[in-house]
Amino acid sequence: MRVLGFMTGTSLDAVDMAVLETDGAAIAAFGPAGERKMTAPTREVLLAATGAALEWPWDAERPAIFAEADRAIADEHLAAARSFMAAEGLSAADLDLVGFHGQTVLHQPPGPARKVGRTVQLGDARRLAQGLGLPVAYDFRTADVAAGGQGAPLAPIYHAALVAYSGLAAPVAVLNLGGVGNVTLIRSDGAIEAFDTGPANGMIDLFMQSRTSLRHDPDGWYASAGRIDAAVLDAYLGHPYFAARGPKSLDRFDFSLKPVEQLSLEDGAATLTAFAAAAVAKGLEAVSERPTRLIATGGGRLNPVLMRALRDRLGIPVQSAEDVDWRGDSIEAEAFAYLAARTLKGLPISFPATTGVPAPMTGGRIVEP
Repeated sequence: MRVLGFMTGTSLDAVDMAVLETDGAAIAAFGPAGERKMTAPTREVLLAATGAALEWPWDAERPAIFAEADRAIADEHLAAARSFMAAEGLSAADLDLVGFHGQTVLHQPPGPARKVGRTVQLGDARRLAQGLGLPVAYDFRTADVAAGGQGAPLAPIYHAALVAYSGLAAPVAVLNLGGVGNVTLIRSDGAIEAFDTGPANGMIDLFMQSRTSLRHDPDGWYASAGRIDAAVLDAYLGHPYFAARGPKSLDRFDFSLKPVEQLSLEDGAATLTAFAAAAVAKGLEAVSERPTRLIATGGGRLNPVLMRALRDRLGIPVQSAEDVDWRGDSIEAEAFAYLAARTLKGLPISFPATTGVPAPMTGGRIVEP
């Protein structure tokens, strides 16, 4: 199948798109990939929806803003797809399926206080299917969470397929440095395990946005000019999250910026960047088999200060996706194209060692145009 996958991260920066040829098991070929920057009106609606989600009581009706955001994110994806397909000379007849993650505005995994979590990805899949004239696979996380799983991370099965496609020797780790970091270990016996390592770009981005007109720390410039506050870093690493073994997952708002509020802009950026790397190091201390190398994907791989901190702390080779001929900006979109194919085929997308679900399970739903 030729599947168009979408991903929008918590940075609300862009709609990422990628075409993948796959049968849901092996990767056959990579089609075109691209992005379209998110429009300001859609970003404002999603920021409002995220704010409403954070204040949403468990027993209350869905916030009214969610319906507006559902339409806005669907229309944003539809516009992105149309421009992308026109630029690449693609029509609906050239594609078999669409994988639509939607926009996460809330992720509350299960824990000691709640046996079943909740997760919300906004986006009107039917509206997108009708606009494109293609079946759309969506809602990939809800079933896992309802079964007691973490609902994240979901990309590990695709990371394993990428490693197999590239013929890389295991054990190898794939680290996605998005708003939250997550790592997949492909063990030497082929088994996979995964979990969220901790905050990655998300806290750095929020910190920069709180102090400047910038949306992130470009090339880690501010972090490179600052000094790490050891006391603040140790306090962050003392969070109970790091004492728990995986599978485990986070929401980008699970950690507060309050500890860095008294630091300078540069020192705060340096400390949060060090925290992202230290969280990965702590995570790799707990995996069942030490990887021989780590491949970084996601926006954080472009931050040289963060990548240097990872190399210093991990003591194993740390490469970027491009070093192994992967498309670093497109892997998440590719992953949801792959998960869409698996959904259509009835193949599992989450596993006991990746989300903590009791047994391998299918996920996602499909809506026809």
